[in-house]
Formats: sequence, structure tokens, C-alpha cells
Amino acid sequence: MEHPLVAIVGPTASGKSELALRVAEAFSGEIVNCDALQLYRGFDIGTAKIPAAARRGVPHHLLDVLDPQTSFSAGDYARTAREIIAGISNRGHLPLVVGGTGFYLRALLDGLPALPGRDESLRERLSRREQRRPGALHRLLRRLEPSAAARIHPRDVQKATRALEIRLLTQTALPEPSTARPLEGFRLLLIGLAPERALLTDAIAARTRQMFAAGLIDEVRRLLESGLSGDEKPFESLGYKQAVAHLRGQISLQQALESTEIETRQYAKRQLTWFRRDPRITWFAGFGSDPAIVESALEAVRKFLEG
Repeated sequence: MEHPLVAIVGPTASGKSELALRVAEAFSGEIVNCDALQLYRGFDIGTAKIPAAARRGVPHHLLDVLDPQTSFSAGDYARTAREIIAGISNRGHLPLVVGGTGFYLRALLDGLPALPGRDESLRERLSRREQRRPGALHRLLRRLEPSAAARIHPRDVQKATRALEIRLLTQTALPEPSTARPLEGFRLLLIGLAPERALLTDAIAARTRQMFAAGLIDEVRRLLESGLSGDEKPFESLGYKQAVAHLRGQISLQQALESTEIETRQYAKRQLTWFRRDPRITWFAGFGSDPAIVESALEAVRKFLEG
């Protein structure tokens, strides 16, 4: 017997969290976070993390589970989330995977090939090489693994580093995706939110202004005063890297806000492009807070559960 599993995906500021709460309330659901940054403790305002008091009694999982210094790969996420989802189903509740980190969702649902873990000394050597000669890692990957390099943007240092790490540690070609083990024992309903572009642009602008007004700069100042350097992985994300740059005197507050808004729009576009590739997703053309969208999504979940 296969258990039901619902995922709600889409670009940032599309209302995924609100829709998830409505679905959870209607169908005894528990929410499993699928946003890479919301895993980290202390990173609240810039991630639009729902405060505990606003979760309406709905259990949430994989929020605030990592220290900022901790690395957490897509494989780590998939293993942990699969255990949590199994527990939710065993309790007779509906697992709801919610978030916009597409690679984490793919790892969860479709699995990843067996890969070696991180090698920090190798990563440090690769980082020094990239710092000396920007673009060096992608050029090296192009020489060693042309097919992998073709799938990675020349400026995506993180992905190039991981691909080289795997190649150098295994001394073999990167494993094919077909070797991955998909999630078993579940049938899926994937709901995608796709608001009209101009409206999403307005929503991103409003959310960005609200984050800064709500104290994003102060949040980052407190994190730095707690002993963090500002170079930890979560600080590379939108809003946080701009706040760090502002606190270091590199950009003005207005520049930080404008940069965050522009880059968030670009990120939302990339998210939509990623999720559009997945034919399993049922799309709803609106925000997760729109009453008509909520009603349509609830009806889709109802039919899915009855089926």
C-alpha cells in the first residue's frame, strides 16, 4: 500500500507556506520544510520563516535544525526528510513537503546517485585555485568531465567544486542519474504555484521592503555579534549577503535593499524554470493566499486522497 505525499512548490513569495497551512489544517497534515536556508537557526527574517506562534498548531519539521557552520547536502536532506515523512505517515497524518529548493526536492523524490562525502582539505585547495584564477574550476572540470561541465554555469563555483570533488575522489566519471534510488512507498501530488509575473514582481518588492523594515539588518548584526564571521554558508543567500556587505560598510542600506530585490526576482525566475521541467507538477496560476487558489488546491488534494 502506498501512502499519500503532497508537495507544494513554486518561486519565492508565491504563498507556499500559507497554502500549506490551509492544506494541513484541512487534511491532518504535517509540514516538512524544503527550503535550504530555513534549516538554519537564527536565520528567520530573511528566509520568511513562519514564526512558531503563527503555525496554527500544525507540526513543522526541518526548521531550525542546523547551526550556521554546519554543511548539509541534498543527500543529507533526502535521507533526513525520508525518515520524517515515514514517521508522519505512520502516525496516520499527511506529509506536506513545502519549499522552493528544487534540488532538495529532486533528491527527496527521485534520489541521488551514491556519492562520496565532502573532503574539506580538497575543497580548500580548490577554493584557493579559484581565488587565484577565477573560472579555473570550471575550466578544469571541462577538461576532466566535459559532460558535467556542460550542465554547470561557468560562474557557479559551488556546483563546479562539488563536481570536481566527486571526480577527483572517485577517479571515475560522475555516476548517471539512473543509478539513483527514488522514494518508495508513496504516491505523489505535486502542486505548483505560478502567479502572474508582474504580480509576483510586486510581491517580491513588498516582501523585500518588509524584511528590511522588520529588522533584517539587526538580525544579521546579532548573528555576527554571536561569533559568526559572516562567511558561513547561510550568509551567501539573498538578503543576508547584502546585509553583511552593508554592515561592513561596502554598500548603503538602499543599495542593499535594491540588490536584494533584483537578485530575488532573478532567483524566482530560476526557480520557475527548474520546476517547469517536472511534468508531475499540477500548476495553479496564482498565489497560495488567494481564496480561489486555496479552494482549487484543496479540491485537488481531496480528490487525490480519495483516489
